[in-house]
Amino acid sequence: MLKKLTLALAVTAAAAFVAPSFAEDAPAEAPKAWNEGGGEQDEALGLTPNLENGRDVYEVCSACHQINGWGLTDGTFPQIAGQHPKVAIKQLADIRALNRDNPTMYPFALPQEIGGPQSIADVAAYIAKLPMNPENGVGPGTALEKGAQLYKDNCVRCHGESGEGNDEKYFPRIQGQHYSYLLRQYQWIKEGKRRNANPEMVEQIKNFTDDDTIAVLDYVSRLKPPKEMLAEPGWQNPDFQ
Repeated sequence: MLKKLTLALAVTAAAAFVAPSFAEDAPAEAPKAWNEGGGEQDEALGLTPNLENGRDVYEVCSACHQINGWGLTDGTFPQIAGQHPKVAIKQLADIRALNRDNPTMYPFALPQEIGGPQSIADVAAYIAKLPMNPENGVGPGTALEKGAQLYKDNCVRCHGESGEGNDEKYFPRIQGQHYSYLLRQYQWIKEGKRRNANPEMVEQIKNFTDDDTIAVLDYVSRLKPPKEMLAEPGWQNPDFQ
């Protein structure tokens, strides 16, 4: 069963995902719909990014997402290198507004840590320009034909033929993402734990079996970005050398 397969992930992440006490910092407004925007999201989207400041802000992010933005292949932290800037802006703004529950990231994403909407725009633009990991974590490889068909039937409309996503519509790039991270987020979306998820996706996957889930996410983890978006072997972010 999938729950058994994810037990190790849950144990690994349990300490990190225990909610801290941040009630004093929490905005009073109710969570918004997944794509409603408003607040810092809209403000950041209207600003011109400053990549130099984005690099400085990213230093805070690098503690978890690593200096290359590649996260960890075990899925503890996702690859964010190459992510669409509007997607990154939305997720950061949602976490700050408590519209997406991420207790691990929340304290580091606060204005007193990284700055206001300008910093959100800056770091999102910086992340988008980082070359991606050519060797992300992948699944077991046992049902890739089934996974390909499930992806074609259920995921292409939003995430694209190659998992490239859509910046304008806030659909994330999922190509090159770590399998174990995909697995955890998928389960949280299905179970309603990721409150800023697209309700169309929740509906789309609600009847997926555990085998379906493993097959399609295994397939997704093997979708590769265009060659020009991938880092050369041995690449290290020169901004942190």
